[in-house]
Amino acid sequence: MVSAGLRKDTPRNERQPEDGSTTATPTLAEQFSYLHQPRPFKNPHYTKNVNRRTKNLKTVLTQERERERAERERIRQEREENMDVDGQPQEQLADEDLPTYSSIEAPPSVLPPGRYCDITGLEGPYTDPATGLRFHDKSIYELIKNLSTTAAKDYLAARGVNPIVK
Repeated sequence: MVSAGLRKDTPRNERQPEDGSTTATPTLAEQFSYLHQPRPFKNPHYTKNVNRRTKNLKTVLTQERERERAERERIRQEREENMDVDGQPQEQLADEDLPTYSSIEAPPSVLPPGRYCDITGLEGPYTDPATGLRFHDKSIYELIKNLSTTAAKDYLAARGVNPIVK
């Protein structure tokens, strides 16, 4: 049975009308394909530089540290040139002491340390007076009351506290 003037011996997407005209219907994948769409953001004359060598992370970090050190040295030289005769600086520059993203020499935090439950790791606003363990809620407190002294000491030692259990 031939429907709408199409031959049945060819697949559906390649069927041609029997009158001899060639109008192939594109498949769904071809309809949604972006392969032949224009790409105005790409440079059609771009050629890859074959002499460029990629750098690993260690090399990049070393070069960044060296660049920062050279910048600090340049600032120090400028300060020495701007010194008065008495050896007192004319103006104070605090840029040298500012921590950067890649420096780990940041000052300690001025915020109080967070208090976390020794059992669950959740926020622990409460402290057991007998053992000194921090806990999150009432159900954890029931568990702490049933702990042995050696287990309580182990939890305190894991937090880094000198375990003194009464």
